[in-house]
Amino acid sequence: MFNYVLTCCSTADMPYDYFKKRNIPFVCFHCILDGEDYLDDLGQTISFEEFYGRIAAGSMPTTSQVNVGQYMDFFEPFLKAGKDILHISFSSGLSGSYNSATIAKEELLSRYPDRKILIVDSLGASSGYGLLTDMAADMRDNGVVFEEVYDWLQENKLNVHHWFFSTDLSHYKRGGRISAASAAVGTLLGICPLLNMSYDGKLTPCKKIRSKKHVIKEIVNIMEIHAKDGIDYTGKCFISNSACYEDARKVADLVEERFPLLNGHVMINSVGTVIGSHTGPGTVALFFLGGRRED
Repeated sequence: MFNYVLTCCSTADMPYDYFKKRNIPFVCFHCILDGEDYLDDLGQTISFEEFYGRIAAGSMPTTSQVNVGQYMDFFEPFLKAGKDILHISFSSGLSGSYNSATIAKEELLSRYPDRKILIVDSLGASSGYGLLTDMAADMRDNGVVFEEVYDWLQENKLNVHHWFFSTDLSHYKRGGRISAASAAVGTLLGICPLLNMSYDGKLTPCKKIRSKKHVIKEIVNIMEIHAKDGIDYTGKCFISNSACYEDARKVADLVEERFPLLNGHVMINSVGTVIGSHTGPGTVALFFLGGRRED
């Protein structure tokens, strides 16, 4: 038995069964769709197919983060059971959930002074945040002590690279992120925005690439440039997608062809309802280990 519990948020966008198998409890964000509140519980309350289908039909979901009270309710049973907690949080550059978790920690430690809660700001999102959590779980399973896992995460979290592209601009237009004119021109020309995650955990536009075919090739070229040891990369690679599995599969096939020493096959996951509320359908995100993200 572990003497501490490793936890995270639902926005790590790993499969529900993965978290159960790896013994990683997660706390859920919320999504409000057509006036109804849904847990962001990785396809359990509302399937990904239904969620993205309703967006494609015109629904505009909103989201809410985990608040202080919800974090306290999530953490306290572990403390009562005599467990310390190592929690990896969704990026502070995208949400206030890290601050909420920190406030909850201070309140709970006043009640349980003999316990420890360590919180890591992942500065990541989706299955990139999931990749960081996966590495922490591997360390835990190999018997690495609580504080050493925390220190390693703090030192290495910026080595997780996040690259995203979108092939569908309609949700960006409906949400006011781009103008109707820009969306029309971009769609006509087949423009696919390419973004990455900055050193402070924020999404940063990088390029506008014409055609899905070219952006799929470009994102794999970028991985070759930035991955640890280049084409000799031996780490894991995760991909998440929002209702565009075939595009994600094409990226995964290219990655597996380009990087023969990859640790296992590329894992393809679904973008959950919270992050998907902002991207809409048509987003593919690629995650791997590389050089340190810097300003």
